[in-house]
Amino acid sequence: MTTARDVLLEKVLDYFIGHGVRDVSLRTLAANIGTSHRMLIYHFGSREKLLTAVVDHIWHSQHEILEELADAHLDDPAEGAWQFWQILVRDSAVMPLVFELSAAAMQGAPWRESFRQGAALYVERLSRRLITAGVAKDRAEVLARTWVAGVRGALWELRLTGDVDAANATVRALFDSTFPTSTG
Repeated sequence: MTTARDVLLEKVLDYFIGHGVRDVSLRTLAANIGTSHRMLIYHFGSREKLLTAVVDHIWHSQHEILEELADAHLDDPAEGAWQFWQILVRDSAVMPLVFELSAAAMQGAPWRESFRQGAALYVERLSRRLITAGVAKDRAEVLARTWVAGVRGALWELRLTGDVDAANATVRALFDSTFPTSTG
Protein backbone atom coordinates (compact mmCIF):
# COMPACT_ATOMS: atom_id res chain seq x y z
CA MET A 1 0.00 0.00 0.00
CA THR A 2 1.39 3.36 -1.04
CA THR A 3 1.18 6.00 1.68
CA ALA A 4 1.19 9.79 1.43
CA ARG A 5 4.75 9.64 2.80
CA ASP A 6 5.77 7.27 -0.01
CA VAL A 7 4.29 9.59 -2.63
CA LEU A 8 6.12 12.58 -1.13
CA LEU A 9 9.37 10.62 -0.95
CA GLU A 10 9.13 9.75 -4.65
CA LYS A 11 8.56 13.43 -5.51
CA VAL A 12 11.50 14.44 -3.32
CA LEU A 13 13.70 11.81 -4.93
CA ASP A 14 12.71 12.93 -8.44
CA TYR A 15 13.45 16.55 -7.54
CA PHE A 16 16.84 15.75 -6.01
CA ILE A 17 17.79 13.53 -8.95
CA GLY A 18 17.13 16.46 -11.29
CA HIS A 19 18.53 19.27 -9.17
CA GLY A 20 20.80 17.89 -6.48
CA VAL A 21 20.52 18.48 -2.76
CA ARG A 22 23.02 21.27 -2.16
CA ASP A 23 21.52 23.52 0.49
CA VAL A 24 17.89 23.28 -0.65
CA SER A 25 15.61 24.21 2.23
CA LEU A 26 12.42 22.32 3.03
CA ARG A 27 10.43 25.40 1.97
CA THR A 28 12.15 25.54 -1.42
CA LEU A 29 11.83 21.81 -1.89
CA ALA A 30 8.15 21.85 -0.93
CA ALA A 31 7.38 24.66 -3.36
CA ASN A 32 9.08 22.73 -6.16
CA ILE A 33 7.25 19.46 -5.55
CA GLY A 34 3.80 20.93 -4.92
CA THR A 35 3.44 20.54 -1.17
CA SER A 36 4.10 22.54 1.98
CA HIS A 37 7.16 22.44 4.17
CA ARG A 38 4.80 21.51 7.04
CA MET A 39 3.88 18.30 5.22
CA LEU A 40 7.54 17.45 4.77
CA ILE A 41 8.15 18.07 8.48
CA TYR A 42 5.05 16.03 9.39
CA HIS A 43 6.20 13.03 7.36
CA PHE A 44 9.97 13.25 7.86
CA GLY A 45 10.64 15.46 10.89
CA SER A 46 13.54 17.49 9.53
CA ARG A 47 15.68 18.02 6.45
CA GLU A 48 18.29 15.60 7.82
CA LYS A 49 15.69 12.89 8.44
CA LEU A 50 14.27 13.48 4.96
CA LEU A 51 17.70 12.99 3.41
CA THR A 52 18.21 9.88 5.53
CA ALA A 53 14.88 8.57 4.20
CA VAL A 54 16.09 9.28 0.64
CA VAL A 55 19.30 7.31 1.23
CA ASP A 56 17.39 4.45 2.86
CA HIS A 57 14.92 4.37 -0.03
CA ILE A 58 17.69 4.19 -2.63
CA TRP A 59 19.50 1.40 -0.75
CA HIS A 60 16.30 -0.57 -0.19
CA SER A 61 15.28 -0.33 -3.83
CA GLN A 62 18.70 -1.42 -5.07
CA HIS A 63 18.95 -4.28 -2.58
CA GLU A 64 15.57 -5.66 -3.66
CA ILE A 65 16.73 -5.70 -7.29
CA LEU A 66 20.08 -7.25 -6.36
CA GLU A 67 18.40 -10.04 -4.39
CA GLU A 68 16.00 -10.85 -7.23
CA LEU A 69 18.89 -11.07 -9.68
CA ALA A 70 21.03 -13.08 -7.29
CA ASP A 71 18.19 -15.57 -6.84
CA ALA A 72 17.85 -15.86 -10.60
CA HIS A 73 21.61 -16.48 -11.06
CA LEU A 74 22.54 -18.72 -8.13
CA ASP A 75 25.03 -20.68 -10.21
CA ASP A 76 26.82 -17.60 -11.58
CA PRO A 77 26.96 -14.65 -9.17
CA ALA A 78 29.00 -12.66 -11.68
CA GLU A 79 26.16 -12.87 -14.19
CA GLY A 80 23.69 -11.68 -11.54
CA ALA A 81 26.07 -8.84 -10.72
CA TRP A 82 26.37 -8.02 -14.44
CA GLN A 83 22.59 -7.86 -14.79
CA PHE A 84 22.49 -5.58 -11.72
CA TRP A 85 25.17 -3.41 -13.33
CA GLN A 86 22.99 -3.08 -16.43
CA ILE A 87 20.11 -1.83 -14.28
CA LEU A 88 22.42 0.66 -12.55
CA VAL A 89 23.55 1.94 -15.96
CA ARG A 90 19.96 2.29 -17.13
CA ASP A 91 19.01 4.12 -13.93
CA SER A 92 22.30 6.00 -13.54
CA ALA A 93 20.60 9.39 -13.28
CA VAL A 94 20.27 8.73 -9.53
CA MET A 95 24.05 8.35 -9.12
CA PRO A 96 24.97 12.05 -8.87
CA LEU A 97 22.52 12.24 -5.96
CA VAL A 98 24.05 9.15 -4.37
CA PHE A 99 27.56 10.59 -4.77
CA GLU A 100 26.48 13.98 -3.40
CA LEU A 101 24.85 12.40 -0.35
CA SER A 102 27.76 10.00 0.17
CA ALA A 103 30.24 12.90 0.14
CA ALA A 104 28.22 14.57 2.89
CA ALA A 105 28.06 11.24 4.76
CA MET A 106 31.86 11.02 4.64
CA GLN A 107 31.91 14.37 6.42
CA GLY A 108 29.60 13.14 9.17
CA ALA A 109 26.10 13.86 7.84
CA PRO A 110 23.30 12.20 9.84
CA TRP A 111 22.69 9.66 7.06
CA ARG A 112 26.25 8.35 7.34
CA GLU A 113 25.06 5.23 9.16
CA SER A 114 22.56 4.53 6.38
CA PHE A 115 25.43 4.49 3.88
CA ARG A 116 27.52 2.25 6.13
CA GLN A 117 24.67 -0.19 6.60
CA GLY A 118 23.79 -0.19 2.91
CA ALA A 119 27.37 -0.84 1.85
CA ALA A 120 27.78 -3.57 4.47
CA LEU A 121 24.58 -5.20 3.26
CA TYR A 122 25.86 -5.23 -0.34
CA VAL A 123 29.07 -6.91 0.76
CA GLU A 124 27.26 -9.40 3.00
CA ARG A 125 24.74 -10.40 0.34
CA LEU A 126 27.30 -10.66 -2.44
CA SER A 127 29.65 -12.61 -0.17
CA ARG A 128 26.87 -15.03 0.73
CA ARG A 129 26.06 -15.60 -2.95
CA LEU A 130 29.71 -16.13 -3.80
CA ILE A 131 30.12 -18.66 -0.99
CA THR A 132 27.07 -20.51 -2.32
CA ALA A 133 28.79 -20.58 -5.73
CA GLY A 134 31.86 -22.23 -4.17
CA VAL A 135 34.13 -19.29 -3.32
CA ALA A 136 36.00 -19.57 -0.01
CA LYS A 137 34.54 -17.34 2.73
CA ASP A 138 37.57 -15.06 3.13
CA ARG A 139 37.92 -14.69 -0.65
CA ALA A 140 34.18 -14.08 -1.06
CA GLU A 141 34.20 -11.01 1.17
CA VAL A 142 37.24 -9.52 -0.56
CA LEU A 143 35.70 -10.25 -3.94
CA ALA A 144 32.39 -8.67 -2.90
CA ARG A 145 34.18 -5.52 -1.68
CA THR A 146 36.17 -5.40 -4.91
CA TRP A 147 33.00 -5.61 -6.99
CA VAL A 148 31.22 -2.93 -4.95
CA ALA A 149 34.20 -0.56 -5.15
CA GLY A 150 34.78 -1.24 -8.85
CA VAL A 151 31.14 -0.70 -9.75
CA ARG A 152 31.07 2.54 -7.77
CA GLY A 153 34.13 3.76 -9.65
CA ALA A 154 32.68 2.76 -13.01
CA LEU A 155 29.43 4.57 -12.18
CA TRP A 156 31.42 7.66 -11.23
CA GLU A 157 33.25 7.56 -14.57
CA LEU A 158 30.04 6.86 -16.47
CA ARG A 159 28.32 9.91 -14.99
CA LEU A 160 31.36 12.10 -15.68
CA THR A 161 32.10 10.91 -19.21
CA GLY A 162 28.82 9.48 -20.48
CA ASP A 163 30.80 6.65 -22.07
CA VAL A 164 28.58 3.60 -21.50
CA ASP A 165 30.77 1.32 -23.63
CA ALA A 166 33.86 2.12 -21.57
CA ALA A 167 31.98 1.65 -18.30
CA ASN A 168 30.57 -1.67 -19.49
CA ALA A 169 34.02 -2.85 -20.58
CA THR A 170 35.50 -1.84 -17.22
CA VAL A 171 32.89 -3.70 -15.21
CA ARG A 172 33.00 -6.77 -17.45
CA ALA A 173 36.80 -6.87 -17.10
CA LEU A 174 36.47 -6.53 -13.32
CA PHE A 175 34.03 -9.44 -13.10
CA ASP A 176 35.95 -11.61 -15.55
CA SER A 177 39.31 -11.01 -13.86
CA THR A 178 38.05 -11.67 -10.35
CA PHE A 179 35.55 -14.48 -11.01
CA PRO A 180 36.71 -16.41 -14.07
CA THR A 181 33.55 -18.49 -14.44
CA SER A 182 31.48 -15.42 -15.33
CA THR A 183 30.08 -15.23 -18.83
CA GLY A 184 31.35 -12.64 -21.29
